Amino acid sequence: MGDDTNLLGDYVRARRELVTPEQAGIPSAGVRRVPGLRREEVAMLAGISADYYLRLEQGRDRNPSAQVLESLARVLLLDDDATAYLLRLGAERPRRRRRRPRKETVPPGVAQLVGTLPLPAYVEGRYLDVLAANAAATALSPRLAAGHNRLRDVFLDPAEQALLPGWEDAAQGMVAGFRMSVGTDTDDPRFIELVGELCLASPLFSRLWARHDVNTCEGTPKHLDHPQVGRLRLNRERLGVSGAPGQTLVVLHPDPGTGSAEKLALLASLARTAG
Repeated sequence: MGDDTNLLGDYVRARRELVTPEQAGIPSAGVRRVPGLRREEVAMLAGISADYYLRLEQGRDRNPSAQVLESLARVLLLDDDATAYLLRLGAERPRRRRRRPRKETVPPGVAQLVGTLPLPAYVEGRYLDVLAANAAATALSPRLAAGHNRLRDVFLDPAEQALLPGWEDAAQGMVAGFRMSVGTDTDDPRFIELVGELCLASPLFSRLWARHDVNTCEGTPKHLDHPQVGRLRLNRERLGVSGAPGQTLVVLHPDPGTGSAEKLALLASLARTAG
């Protein structure tokens, strides 16, 4: 997954296979040997030559113009987030050496802040590693603790899956958000290790990763089915950590005066009693 990875070609091919002829306004009479659109159909609809489109998919042309990418985005029915992601993939990037593993460390002031917040809060690393968490977060899920990885737990831990109603939908959104945030930054050994492990261990992750979905997931509430207090609906705020690129402070909070607010207060009380 270093500099030779064909990110742009892999992406447009995956999205091409998800667009049906009917969605593109093309008659679909007869037997089709490929899922979704054919290469020549995408090229025709985007107003480029079939040979040029083939070069894009094969990685022989990695810096098409913004106009070409926007035409492809229209044909492939990409939304604003996916179009922005496609434009990032097509932007010219300097060749880099593969990086050594980098240990992510939470700034001391942020770690102190997390511990004093009365709401569930934790710090996520660039690859969804939990780097710090407070007692309120761990009371929601024991997996919200330093040393865990959010992707690994959602795809491989049955206890975490039981906590999330419709966990497969939540997992799909998490993968799409993860791919959006990583973008072209795929040469870090930590990223390679994590994605490789999950592709081998989870058929669902492997299928979702192959779709190349992207989504920012901003403003999406978090629904939980907690074994002690039942259903919870919590808002999720994600704040970048100053001075620590790739780290995010996540704070979960209920709407005031709701049943979720009462349940969260009860859960906090139970956690204090247990502690």
